[in-house]
Amino acid sequence: MPRSSEKKHWEDFWSSSPELDDVYANDGRVVAFLSSTIDLAGKRVLEVGAGTGRDSAELAARGAEVWTLDYSDQSLRILAEVSGRAGRHDLRIVAGDALALPFRDNSFDVVFHQGLLEHFRDPVALLRENHRVLRPGGHVLVDVPQRYHYYTLMKHALMAMDKWFAGWETEFSVSQLQTMLRAAEFEVLASYGANLFPPVWYRGARRVLLKAGVRLPMNPSPAAVRARNAARRMIPQRVQLATSMVIGVLGRKRA
Repeated sequence: MPRSSEKKHWEDFWSSSPELDDVYANDGRVVAFLSSTIDLAGKRVLEVGAGTGRDSAELAARGAEVWTLDYSDQSLRILAEVSGRAGRHDLRIVAGDALALPFRDNSFDVVFHQGLLEHFRDPVALLRENHRVLRPGGHVLVDVPQRYHYYTLMKHALMAMDKWFAGWETEFSVSQLQTMLRAAEFEVLASYGANLFPPVWYRGARRVLLKAGVRLPMNPSPAAVRARNAARRMIPQRVQLATSMVIGVLGRKRA
């Protein structure tokens, strides 16, 4: 029987990840992209498969009315803690299924998810559910692993040994992700590519060493970040999209 990503995988992951900012950070790319393309003030926003909800807390701080949804009890606990630490007690936290969202049609202006779609055998079904709860003219942002990256080789090796933390997941090319959004009746507006910094191999090694009592620094110096960003801006976008660890695609529900 093919492996799948199940609730127990996420309960185990979130309960065994005490340093969430270090282990599961996404460098703020989702917030940065949404904020640069959409006026979020007063918008009704839903994060599906919210995990820690840190992106949602930041969007709420920027004036959006934000709802977070996850089915993991451990994630829901973390969401409440993150919301409290951020002072966002108005962050709405909902337990629910991403394939059967507990919201009416046309309920939100923005729906987004990061690190979610790749865990579904039928990703278009999830995107169609996103489409259902979006208002006409509303936006969806989907952020996933990019296929042509060494992370993919590492991940599949661990899955073959039944050692992957999420049980199972896949990955997508930019064109494949865009095609799936169109199949779910979205208009594709924009795409981006991003790499974690420090890279994923360093993060993995750091987590292993933490268990052995060796603590390496997580965050690079501001000078290193500036140098890395300057170098990245010199790379053509089509090359960035084809070589990045993660990609994101922004879609819109036709009015």
